[in-house]
Amino acid sequence: MSGIRLSVCIPTYNFGQFIGETLESIVRQANEEVEIVVLDGGSADNTTEVVEGFRGAFPRLRYYRQDFKGGIDRDMAKSVELARGEYCWLFSADDVMAEGALDRILRKIQSRMDLYLCGFTRCTIDMTPLAKHPILDRTSDAEFHLDKPTDRASYFAGALTTTAFFSYMSSLVLRKDRWDSAGADDAFMGSCWGHVARIFRMIPDGLNVGFLPEDYLLNRGDNDSFQETGRVNRIAIAVDGYHRLGEVYFGGDSDEASHMRRVLKNEYTMNYLLYTKLLACDGGDKREQEKLDSLVKKLYVDGSPTDRFRHAVYRLSPVSLLHVAAAVSRRLRSSTR
Repeated sequence: MSGIRLSVCIPTYNFGQFIGETLESIVRQANEEVEIVVLDGGSADNTTEVVEGFRGAFPRLRYYRQDFKGGIDRDMAKSVELARGEYCWLFSADDVMAEGALDRILRKIQSRMDLYLCGFTRCTIDMTPLAKHPILDRTSDAEFHLDKPTDRASYFAGALTTTAFFSYMSSLVLRKDRWDSAGADDAFMGSCWGHVARIFRMIPDGLNVGFLPEDYLLNRGDNDSFQETGRVNRIAIAVDGYHRLGEVYFGGDSDEASHMRRVLKNEYTMNYLLYTKLLACDGGDKREQEKLDSLVKKLYVDGSPTDRFRHAVYRLSPVSLLHVAAAVSRRLRSSTR
């Protein structure tokens, strides 16, 4: 036995400017029961130098460098494959672990849940705290057995964002043996949701989830790597991905899939969609505009009165009015500084 209880698994690509702060936040509170596994998908920046600089102070830091970028799904899976711990904490290379979080999670995993879902605070890119991120409608620790219909119904109904459906890597601490036995769903590899599909695969054989609403990390905002190909494509990754996850694992007409669609509407607010419409129209790319229109239609596919109203607001809002609203918003923000 390695004696490692917890592996902090960090897949990364070109995050050299951030990963040092991430590693420092972990190393300063880690003990002999913790290892760090960094899987580098062929970074072209200074990631190697930064990571190697920590190995002298923390010999249980293992750094693996690939010559290629495998993509987040494959690199995340590879980082867990390389881990030696009983549990794996998936962690982004730009987030910061909260003080005392490692001691707390080492105590929590003694209860042997299959997965722990950790709370966090959203921050600016320079790590100025903004707000507590909503996950579930619970304010204290809770346990759910998602293979049991009553527990699953309560859990899905209480979801506030897709983080409850395991979208956010850094909030997940998983039992490695359960992850390994579930195996990957090849149909979702490359979708950015391969890890979510893998977790959903565990449910029929039993999936015990411990919800830990206290802050275990700080999430660096304005640095969403999923948005590299633009705002419209970022919406597509979430909307298309979670609609498909709901259909494949629960059935499109199921309560579970309905709640997954509901929380997508919580995340992609009308203000966000209208601002994206403004940018797409100003950019003059008809394909982007058409793609966004199609995604918004899909977002409101359930056809409730609220959905129909919101879809109408989106469709009927002229770009000229959106420009006025954006200008007013900028003035209001400026006046509060």
